[in-house]
Amino acid sequence: MKGEETRIFRLRSEIHRLRTSPSLRLGSHITRAIRKPWRAPFLIITLPWMMLMIGFELLGWRAQPAALQMNSSGRLVSKGKCIVMFPTNGVGFGHFTRMLAVAKRMKKLDSELDIIFFTTMPTLHLLKPYGIPAHHIAGPKYFKDMSSEEWNSLLEKELNICFETHRPSMFVFDGAFPYRGMLRAIQGEKSIKKLWMRRGTFRKGSSIPVDSIQHFDTVIHPEDSVVAKTEHTEHNLEVITCPPIVMLDQEELLSKEKARSRLGLPQDATVVYVQLGAGEINDIESEIRLTLEALLENPDVYVVLGESLIGERIHFELPRVQILRDYPNSMYFRGFDATVQAGGYNSFHETRTFGLPTLFYPNMKTGMDDQLARCKVAEEEGWGIVLEARSASNIQKSCLQMIELIGSENIHNYENGAHTLATKWIQEISS
Repeated sequence: MKGEETRIFRLRSEIHRLRTSPSLRLGSHITRAIRKPWRAPFLIITLPWMMLMIGFELLGWRAQPAALQMNSSGRLVSKGKCIVMFPTNGVGFGHFTRMLAVAKRMKKLDSELDIIFFTTMPTLHLLKPYGIPAHHIAGPKYFKDMSSEEWNSLLEKELNICFETHRPSMFVFDGAFPYRGMLRAIQGEKSIKKLWMRRGTFRKGSSIPVDSIQHFDTVIHPEDSVVAKTEHTEHNLEVITCPPIVMLDQEELLSKEKARSRLGLPQDATVVYVQLGAGEINDIESEIRLTLEALLENPDVYVVLGESLIGERIHFELPRVQILRDYPNSMYFRGFDATVQAGGYNSFHETRTFGLPTLFYPNMKTGMDDQLARCKVAEEEGWGIVLEARSASNIQKSCLQMIELIGSENIHNYENGAHTLATKWIQEISS
């Protein structure tokens, strides 16, 4: 009987989706004017108005028609100890890493807990060591000639199947922008607690759909080294803050000997890890190239260049430079003496936690993410150097200053937000 109810509901959902689609709503509006000719003269006003309102819905500036409800008992009954996590695919691994950091600790606390990933990230093999299965849906740009509306419809169907199959008691979304298809899928799921993990507050005038926040029960804000000074949108949801989330703990890092042996590096050399993310290495004027050349002027220095698993491969030939394409690269941090990084959230808190002397190149054009203020904390704490405007001469000078920091005691015992959330969510799911 349950299977038959599910099949009927899927059919009703499809009818509801078609009836609320922009094309059918516009067509129905014109058809009503044909059936009642007295309405026809008003089409010159009502049709553009309806098109404008539908446009606002598609942009997220106006709430879309409510999702279909099955009955008062809800669309599914949770089976209990199951959680679905939905990290989006950003420019890097930030969303995915935060979710995996919490998930692996939850599995450690309760091996019987079912954790399911539903994600647009292509790196599903990274979940295998933790026994976490996943549903994958490629982002809209990977589908030829697929509109945003069509992709969101596909996302909604896939997520509904995920919910119906696993019957979770908790759903956690980690992303800056909530997909409309996801919002339709979670709306009405009364037996699922819905959480949104999002760095930073919700700014007034931001581009997120106006009705997106109300689809959730709780918002989680991981803390930063600096407090964001932005005016935020008012909402009445539960708000949870937690310390910065870091993927690995101290005991999970490889020893210096193992890390260097695995990377083929001399045990007695000075090793600097470089991960800047942007810039062509073969462009002699790029910041990454200038940094490598400045470091390699010292014959005792070897460089490990971080390469993202979801980025293009680097092709070049320079002496004493190794490319590291792994995940998470922080497992090798004990094998490094110092690092050159951008000022991103994840990389900053990893280097801060594991005590690496760091030269930071903050991105000054990141909008809400104040990388300069974040990196200045490293200077205040004595383990970082911040270089705002970069040139060949000051890059060379700053690299020498960074190397002089090697050997200073920089390890900090910060609380890991992944532990905080894992413990809290295990208690909630088990209660």
